[in-house]
Amino acid sequence: MTTPLQETEATINPVKAGSEHQTKGDRFASFNVEDFSVPRGKDEDWRFTPMRQLRGLHDGTAAAGSRANVNVDLPSSGASYSELDPSDERAGRAGAPVDRAAAQAWTENTVADYVHVEKNAVLDGPITITITGAGEDAVSYGTIVVELDSHAEAVVIVKYEGSGAHSDNLEFVIGDGAKLTTVVLEDWNRDGVHLSNSHLQVGRDATVRHYYAAFGGEVVRSVPHVRYTGPGGDAELLGMYFADAGQYFEQRLLVDHSVKNCRSNVLYKGALQGEPSKGSASRDARTAWIGDVLIRPDATGTDTYEKNNNLLLTEGARADSVPNLEIQTGEIIGAGHAATVGRFDDEQMFYMQSRGITATAAKMLIVRGFFTDVIRRIPLESVREQLENKVENELQNTVL
Repeated sequence: MTTPLQETEATINPVKAGSEHQTKGDRFASFNVEDFSVPRGKDEDWRFTPMRQLRGLHDGTAAAGSRANVNVDLPSSGASYSELDPSDERAGRAGAPVDRAAAQAWTENTVADYVHVEKNAVLDGPITITITGAGEDAVSYGTIVVELDSHAEAVVIVKYEGSGAHSDNLEFVIGDGAKLTTVVLEDWNRDGVHLSNSHLQVGRDATVRHYYAAFGGEVVRSVPHVRYTGPGGDAELLGMYFADAGQYFEQRLLVDHSVKNCRSNVLYKGALQGEPSKGSASRDARTAWIGDVLIRPDATGTDTYEKNNNLLLTEGARADSVPNLEIQTGEIIGAGHAATVGRFDDEQMFYMQSRGITATAAKMLIVRGFFTDVIRRIPLESVREQLENKVENELQNTVL
């Protein structure tokens, strides 16, 4: 049974792809997999993705799937966990799937994992949701809904681990005046394939800080969508990824400003390293980052900025970065974007080497500093240390 999309702003009218006057925010969405055609490599939304490595998650040819193993660890009070039927009105409110893979996950899933934080609750510890893959060559699906009632405050960590192919939908419903910090960590084994849609619905005067990190997996594709339902919403999306040879990471974001006086800030940083020393047997490291920000006519007073930086550590590394701004009103505080793809800065290298630091050590220092701007903003020391250790482990296995 499908759940109808409940629109929260009168200005949003989803249309079929290819229709006239379509904006990024009007892209087609549905809970029914049959409403989507099978994506092709020439489609705009899939042109970077290695389709042959998706194990059928995108076209219905995947092996029979099961529900992913989900473990939820809650603090002592203020939050609860339950299982919902996908037809429950509490599921699907933040947005419907925007691609066939996510719609397939919704259709296949018989249970939605629901985490609820009570009104005015300030949790004394983080909520940790661990999703473990179904195993090598196996397929799993998931639906996770996190809801904060008005003026609640919570930290939610979502960690992916294990093996297999997994497709899911994540929803974060942030009530008026609530404050949510999320950390999504892609820590799959090297055979992991993960396709995900996530929706963040930001209420009036609500604040969300969404941190994303991708280190594990063969192919990981994340599609976050931020939507505001009242003025004063504040969303910050920060991410980091480190792609090794044979890995592909893609982030395809949309921040949809449809109401006045809201703010967004996006910063993603990535490092890539291939296997140039192996000659014809080498494997490339690939990433794609697409950042769309839409400012609709009624979204006066918007303040937004997005930036993506990529550091190519070796030959055999390719990063595609595509920031986009669509502005439909001139009455805004500010809007801008930036993107870079490059190698080590010659001036930084000269400065450190002139002070006796070897070239290899200098490059490692640059990489650590490169990610620090994202890591230091995470409020949990344990998560900061975990990400620093991930970067350190990557550097121990690199050829600089």
